[in-house]
Amino acid sequence: MVKFHEAEVRRFRNVFICRKCKSKIKTPNIKIIQGKVRCRRCGSRQFKAVRKK
Repeated sequence: MVKFHEAEVRRFRNVFICRKCKSKIKTPNIKIIQGKVRCRRCGSRQFKAVRKK
């Protein structure tokens, strides 16, 4: 399968996963670093970036 740069940016840029409940959230990196974002499901502030396969 051919990989397009635009598609990778759309899927992986600014997407984070909650470390507790594994739900996805799309938000800017700076807000994650500053701790301003909470998970919608569990309220946690611990996130990790999405891994590219």
